[in-house]
Amino acid sequence: MTNKHKTTKKRATNQATATKRPSEDEKIAVTREMLRPTVQAALTLKEYGKNLCELDLPVLIDSLTEQTKATNDGDLKRGEEMLTAQAHTLDAIFNSLALRASINIGEYMQACDTYLKLALRAQSQCRATWETLATIKNPPLVGYVRQANIAHGPQQVNNVSSTEDQPAPARENQNLQNKLLEEKDGERLDTRATGTAGRTNPEMAALGEVDRPEDTRRQTNRRA
Repeated sequence: MTNKHKTTKKRATNQATATKRPSEDEKIAVTREMLRPTVQAALTLKEYGKNLCELDLPVLIDSLTEQTKATNDGDLKRGEEMLTAQAHTLDAIFNSLALRASINIGEYMQACDTYLKLALRAQSQCRATWETLATIKNPPLVGYVRQANIAHGPQQVNNVSSTEDQPAPARENQNLQNKLLEEKDGERLDTRATGTAGRTNPEMAALGEVDRPEDTRRQTNRRA
């Protein structure tokens, strides 16, 4: 039997490994790995944290991948912790800039104005961070109302005024006129019968024959 000595190779802390798919070009695998959000965030964290300690890039990528998986599964504990910490950091920035503005007030007004603007900007971001955290902890009730409406079945809303304000169709108007013309017994009025004369509507006598010239042209010639 031959003894095989395993040699351990030290992993580089500044290099990330790309998984190559079958029959895939190496450049494509490296590009796909670099486009991952966790890889980009790890590179940024490593660059900003170099003054504190030497961070391991592959470990950063694995840690960020674990956190993104937890977020996808609905676990927002790390996000709540991050927002809380950022809110306190923004509040510290606000107080630091406000103190610098107070030192320059009355003597260097331009510097004081610049520090105050930056301080108020940090204060606004701090407030927005707390509002975001409050929204995560206490989501609005819009979703619940929408779910309740769906549970009661489809609903139809007619944005039309009442039927009393709408004009009746032509056929309904005609039927209404016919009903008004009917007598109490349900029979229609006989338009051929002679009506009874009243005080307000006396019976008019028939006109007699009107004596008029037969030929108007002859009378016209005689007058001329």
